[in-house]
Amino acid sequence: MTTRRTIAPEELETLDLADPRVHAETDLSAVWRHLRQRRPVHRNPATDTAPAFWVVTRHADVTAVYRDSVRFTSEGGNVLETLLAGGDTAAGRMLPITDGDKHAGLRRVLMSAFSPRALDPIVASVRRTVKRLLEEALDKGSCDFAADVAARIPLGAICDLLGVPDRDRAHVLSLTSSALGSHDADSTPADAWIAKNEILLYFAELARDRREGGHSDVIALLARSEVNGLPLDDDEIMLNCYSLILGGDETARLSMAGAALALLEHPGQWQALKRGDAPIDTAVEEILRWTTPALHAGRTATTDTEIGGHPVRAGDIVTVWNASANHDELVFDAPGELRLDRTPNKHVTFAYGPHFCLGAHLARAELGAVLAGLRDLVAEMEQTGPARPVHSNFLSGFGVLPLTLKAA
Repeated sequence: MTTRRTIAPEELETLDLADPRVHAETDLSAVWRHLRQRRPVHRNPATDTAPAFWVVTRHADVTAVYRDSVRFTSEGGNVLETLLAGGDTAAGRMLPITDGDKHAGLRRVLMSAFSPRALDPIVASVRRTVKRLLEEALDKGSCDFAADVAARIPLGAICDLLGVPDRDRAHVLSLTSSALGSHDADSTPADAWIAKNEILLYFAELARDRREGGHSDVIALLARSEVNGLPLDDDEIMLNCYSLILGGDETARLSMAGAALALLEHPGQWQALKRGDAPIDTAVEEILRWTTPALHAGRTATTDTEIGGHPVRAGDIVTVWNASANHDELVFDAPGELRLDRTPNKHVTFAYGPHFCLGAHLARAELGAVLAGLRDLVAEMEQTGPARPVHSNFLSGFGVLPLTLKAA
């Protein structure tokens, strides 16, 4: 039910890796393998509407680019959509597309809200939410796991952190999905642009409200903080809230839906989880590697340089592909096999280096709660219809996953 057409390496010359349909509708495993082995720094050709860009596929090269924010800056944009459009207007003000001292200072401010200790009450709430949602699905007998379970967990957690009122949360989820253009094959850049602006306007209003005091959420923290001796203005607060909710919602949701599908497609691993042969912590890391919900990250070369011995010119767009690096045979034994007890597991699902995902602890806790809930509460799962992939060149996973569940 999840079969995709396999793209052969011979098709590489006409393949545009910026096309969302390529990632939604085809299996690129053979292409990634070919690139890692034969052409680890590949030039995706220019099109009528977008410039060429470099495609970096080996784990060692991917991590080298990630950790070097001097030669490879995120301030021109950090995903293909903005890089190919000429840059991101939020550069230097939003954490993921800021480098240097400003990035370090802003990250220090936010780390206080994302430390394991600070997140304890959020994680406890996540576990209660997972239990309730799985019990509801079991009572009904069938569900769309992606929408009825996975979509309702990370959004609640990040909205708790940001202090988003309950009445607004369904609307915010709808906007985040549209902003990344991820659900429908017929979604347009205009739809994404409108959704992004609606999110920004929403958080601008919340930021103004939080400046009045009496709040203890992340927005209030940003409103009270200084970075390098200067307070954050309303635009900076708004942009970083936008970043947190997009980063904290979609990728976590897709990894959870991907976990359920992976367990369905690998019954031996499902039974290993049920028996306790695969610890939750290691299972979480393997699911993160296996699903890789963020396909790539983007950078701009700041100087004439090289990647893995291959010359790159100043101003070139460089994309590093987590989807390939997480299956690098030089790092992972039998990367094409799902092994929930895999250790070590040096995946790059949360990126690497100075831009390592701020919410990694929360994302791991959310996915761990889902895996533990499936292990403890569910005896059997069956897929009852086709899983529908998201359409994006940045996100990977399934927005629809119809299942029947039987209680343990």
